[in-house]
Amino acid sequence: MGRVFDNDIKFVGGVGEQRAKALGSELGIRTIGDMLYYFPFRYIDRTRYYRIGEITENEGSTLVQFRARITGFAPSGEGRNRRFKAFVSDPTGSAELTWFKNVRWIEKRLQVGVEYIIFGRPSFYRGQLQMVHPEVEEVMSARKRPEGLQGVYSTTERLTNAQLGSKGLYNIICNLWPLVESRIEDPLPEALRTAHGLIPLREALYNIHFPQSPELLRRAEYRLKFDELLGIQLNIQSRRTVRKNRYNGFMFPRVGDYFNRFYNEKLPFELTGAQKRVIREIRQDTITGCQMNRLLQGDVGSGKTMVALTSMLIAADNGFQSCMMAPTEILARQHFATISRQTEGMGLRVAILTGSSKTAERRHALEGIASGEVDILIGTHALIEDRVQFAALGFVVIDEQHRFGVAQRARLWSKNNFPPHVLVMTATPIPRTLAMTLYGDLEVSVIDELPPGRKPIETLHRFDAHRKSLNEAIKQQIAAGRQVYMVYPLIKESEKIDLKNLEEGYLHVCEDFPECTICKVHGQMKPADKDAEMHRFVSGEAQIMVATTVIEVGVNVPNASVMVIENAERFGLSQLHQLRGRVGRGADQSYCILVTGFKLAEDTRKRIEIMVRTNDGFEIAEADLKLRGPGDLEGTQQSGMAFDLKIADLARDGQLLQYVREVAQQIVDADPNGTSPEYELLWKRLKALRKTNVNWAAIS
Repeated sequence: MGRVFDNDIKFVGGVGEQRAKALGSELGIRTIGDMLYYFPFRYIDRTRYYRIGEITENEGSTLVQFRARITGFAPSGEGRNRRFKAFVSDPTGSAELTWFKNVRWIEKRLQVGVEYIIFGRPSFYRGQLQMVHPEVEEVMSARKRPEGLQGVYSTTERLTNAQLGSKGLYNIICNLWPLVESRIEDPLPEALRTAHGLIPLREALYNIHFPQSPELLRRAEYRLKFDELLGIQLNIQSRRTVRKNRYNGFMFPRVGDYFNRFYNEKLPFELTGAQKRVIREIRQDTITGCQMNRLLQGDVGSGKTMVALTSMLIAADNGFQSCMMAPTEILARQHFATISRQTEGMGLRVAILTGSSKTAERRHALEGIASGEVDILIGTHALIEDRVQFAALGFVVIDEQHRFGVAQRARLWSKNNFPPHVLVMTATPIPRTLAMTLYGDLEVSVIDELPPGRKPIETLHRFDAHRKSLNEAIKQQIAAGRQVYMVYPLIKESEKIDLKNLEEGYLHVCEDFPECTICKVHGQMKPADKDAEMHRFVSGEAQIMVATTVIEVGVNVPNASVMVIENAERFGLSQLHQLRGRVGRGADQSYCILVTGFKLAEDTRKRIEIMVRTNDGFEIAEADLKLRGPGDLEGTQQSGMAFDLKIADLARDGQLLQYVREVAQQIVDADPNGTSPEYELLWKRLKALRKTNVNWAAIS
């Protein structure tokens, strides 16, 4: 596209300096190109004209338009109370139009005896047709407007006050189109468009703003969605191809004593079919000679850590070291204790390194990995420190990957001159469409089975008013030897939000359960104090833990069978699911109790219903995507979703995304170096996208 698209929006008719500033600050529209790609969110049919006599109370919920002459005015009131009425008529009847806002501006525009097109929502009073704040347009100026459906544009109160409501934005588009129409270049070659049933870009942009028919609008939307998703997938697929060609990986050709002995003698339970499948996928990756970059998704408790351990044992069998990075110290120490116990007597050397490691522990870890004596190093962010130097790092595991920034990970995989194999794990199930978009440059494995013997967690919804019966049920669980989590959304009372807070909640719990030992954990505690309180719960000394979401990524306590989430309406679906996963680790029936007030918004009610209905993390993730959109899902904002989807919707356009991914791969295969004249414009556009997009796999 020509340089005109980069021109300041202020040069378009009807904008100017002040409106340009408002458009920039309110909607991020600063250039002609920004405005051209600011699409309507719905459409109204402006092709039909009513006669006043045809409009009945049945049309009250719909927007209508008619032609009529102004017969008189009736201004009233002063200042804020000023009102302006206009009376209009046609041969079939009369109507009354009223304005409460922008009265002076309306007064100046309208003239008695002139015919106008009036558009708005009708209402009736004593049989008289009325409209409040209708759009009024002279017949001659309306004829200049393109025929067909008319777009409705999202705006803000500030812009509306500057006469840049939906109609104002529409008028700017009308003024802008003649400037750009002849400058629109199509990045997709004609052969590709024909093969995939796509209309030209110029036609698509015209019909998205000025649809000539519902069918042309559908085709315009399809073309523009295709373009958006193709840009993202081309970015991913081309980088993936470059990575595979550029980065050689360590070869793990043999499965030796460490793996076989563990599998045959030490494995505490039979692996699920899903675990075995993922191990085979990782195994296949490590014998190709290319660096592995794989995302492992699995619900809470699905056995991801066991998959990671067996993979690290294969690395050890081939003479390579592994490291595992966890987001919290308590989780790192739990991994260390579990792996040390499970590999005891095998001659495997396991060490730990955290921010609070004592001098001797730190020295043992640092010297051991530098000399090659330590086979597996487990730790927190401390692993990325400069003084951490490996003798032969071949395999990296990152647990709860969304807790780490890109730069942190980059430092970890740059510990070698040769990049290690990388396995990133998440217990937050990611919908397929989002995974393909966010992490498309990674291979994706899914553990979609729970270990045998696990009973599904029963999720219940209870209101605050049922506190007494709820406490009785909790006491029964404690009497049976079980432990209980009670989670609050805030640490201290907020003046702005009326929520139960942890401090107040802790006091209530102490009053309600005087016979119990109760511990308290939140994010603002000193690490040593937090660990001490956690230990009281893990050891069984405390029966109840009162906590914030700090336990979302936390320890494994098989004896904890009840999770009570206060003010559950304040949590997102994915977060509720993560919290729920803290129980159900043992053989006993576990319960998650969502406590709310009576008054719930519709989307909140839906979230609660979904949680009660299903334990399937992937179903929940899909529902979360539909309810909140990709930009709001936990972890995605920090994950570098730098593309801005203006028309495509990952929740609704999953099939198209899949299709476009295949098209992108075909283009990359046909033009791997991006040198073909046929795709020149496409690669040029891709370069612009890459300025902000994060490359997950090759960020070292």
